[in-house]
Amino acid sequence: MQQWSDVFLELDRYATGMCPNATARAIAYINLAAYEVVIPFFYGYNSNSERLSGLRISERERSRDAKLLLALNTSYADVLDHFMINVPSSVKSIIATSERNYAANLSDNLSNSEIRSSERWGAYVASQIIAYSQTDANAEEQIQSPQPFSYEPPTGEGYWTYSADPERALFPYWSSVRTFAISPQETSSQPPITYSEDPGSDFYSEMEEVYDINNKAKLEQGDDLWVAEFWSDDVEGLMMSPPGRQVSIAKQLMNEFDMDLEQSLLMMLKLGYSLNDAAVSTWADKYEYMVMRPSVFLKEFIDPDYQTNLYRLVYWPNPSFPGYPSGHSCFASAAAGVFIDYFGDNVNFTDRSHEGRTEFRVTPRSFDSLSEMAEENAFSRIPLGVHVRMDCSEGIRLGYEISDAVNRLDLRRRGPA
Repeated sequence: MQQWSDVFLELDRYATGMCPNATARAIAYINLAAYEVVIPFFYGYNSNSERLSGLRISERERSRDAKLLLALNTSYADVLDHFMINVPSSVKSIIATSERNYAANLSDNLSNSEIRSSERWGAYVASQIIAYSQTDANAEEQIQSPQPFSYEPPTGEGYWTYSADPERALFPYWSSVRTFAISPQETSSQPPITYSEDPGSDFYSEMEEVYDINNKAKLEQGDDLWVAEFWSDDVEGLMMSPPGRQVSIAKQLMNEFDMDLEQSLLMMLKLGYSLNDAAVSTWADKYEYMVMRPSVFLKEFIDPDYQTNLYRLVYWPNPSFPGYPSGHSCFASAAAGVFIDYFGDNVNFTDRSHEGRTEFRVTPRSFDSLSEMAEENAFSRIPLGVHVRMDCSEGIRLGYEISDAVNRLDLRRRGPA
């Protein structure tokens, strides 16, 4: 399982046009498939087909001599190949190579019948999950056209807009995508601070704070810039995605706590649900409130030469969607809420996600609690120069609301009274 997590993270880095929404969705379906493969092997948990309308998985398709790990290996390969799109063939080839190498090890001392039965069960579950995902027509259409020319943002004072085609709205209709635990209609929503160009207003002060912190971080080249680049995860081909970062953290936590396969799969299922639903609700609010990015405001009213600290890493430094609430912040707390439910909050943890890289500030960072880590991730968007404080605060609040809903899901099988 952890080896396949490494494969996913490598694919995630190079998957263009997926970040972050399609990636969050992929994580949910990939881990749903893994969970469903092992259900017949573990006593005490129900299939999600009992609660997800349209998902059909029959245990009668599993032969008695099927082996868990070999079936899981086949399933991971099939769903990763399907859901991780726009990956260069030279990178995507690691799926077939990994499946072949892992299968060789897992097939030791198995009969031909056991090998065939195992691979057949893994492939069957993967195909059922893929078929179920394709019934979400809204998601399938948007993944193929993430920046649709059909969408033109509404105009209004202080509204987000784009200045050129590369900055067109990304996933503007994502609020219609399937959720697993809580929908945008079920989450609460807190409106942003009212737009104002008055230097004495709260809105102006939030923008001015970004200007000061961003420029100070750039000048001092110290801790704030380290935080900003460490959590950025904005640059395709260079970094993993923001949702993918949470898979990396989960993998490290599994190692640190020596989790068994059963608990690891259940946690990853809930993590996938939480990240998917975070993307849907965050994007629903983004395109409802249409709050502009700091750089647009700052260049017009404070400094025409303003540049974010993301600028040196990417040609187009402004994320191509409205700012409020912050997706980074929501992903951080949606994941942290799931992790805290498993491990408690008071965990001494060092995130080594970028260890060994040299292209940006990657030195591992340590935390006294998981909520502290999520908060640093969220507010790192201020010294990076791409979000104001209210974006981050609302993203954190919304993410924990979503993880609470996910943590309430109970997949345990009930015995007779």
